[in-house]
Amino acid sequence: MPSLSLRINLDPDGRIGPGKIELLEQIAAFGSISAAARGMKMSYKHAWDLVEEMNKLFGKPVVSAQTGGKRGGGAQLTPVGLAVVSRFRAIERAATAAAQQHMVALQAEIEAG
Repeated sequence: MPSLSLRINLDPDGRIGPGKIELLEQIAAFGSISAAARGMKMSYKHAWDLVEEMNKLFGKPVVSAQTGGKRGGGAQLTPVGLAVVSRFRAIERAATAAAQQHMVALQAEIEAG
């Protein structure tokens, strides 16, 4: 079955899509940017660069990170980060629902060959 992949252009120089949203979800799940990066098979630097890009896009931090130390570091989503994930997933669900009948018809065309 065909699937829909959504990207949202926020300004001429920035957008969010499934990869950045998954990164935020992984940070929320693991409480760590480095663990999220490992889980997604990307470098810590790339993950951090993506977080910084989102911070600039939204004008506020999407992740609150603490550097390591005796108690260790960690990261969590800020209220902005949580809202970004929630809104993106809601938009994604709405778009998928709106496109469903067309996706079914497209699948039928594929199967008809």
